[in-house]
Amino acid sequence: MSFNQRVAVTIPILWLCFVLSISFMEAWLKFQAEGVTQVIGLSIGRLVFGVLNKVELFFMIVILISTLKAYGYKINKTLKTILISLLIILLAQTFYLLPMLDQRAVMIIDGTISDSTYLHFITFF
Repeated sequence: MSFNQRVAVTIPILWLCFVLSISFMEAWLKFQAEGVTQVIGLSIGRLVFGVLNKVELFFMIVILISTLKAYGYKINKTLKTILISLLIILLAQTFYLLPMLDQRAVMIIDGTISDSTYLHFITFF
């Protein structure tokens, strides 16, 4: 297995670990800590998820480059479909979902809105 193939396999695993640990541990555990208010938790969440998104974009670029170097333009249809799907999901998250969640968090921090929303449910799909 070439270096680029190893990178193309390792980075998605690392990416998955980042997402699972932040989304399923950090995101809700911070609100369990003593003294963490909703405003503090949302401020931390905005920071963490903003950085996570930048890391995800970096991982996607590394995956695309290493896959192209490893396989050239002879990528099989399944791998191509997976890469395109990941890219579409990541771009939708970056330019649609995260800005909406960020705007909502700012509104809650400012005290201008407090009703529930369906947006967090979308992040699981």
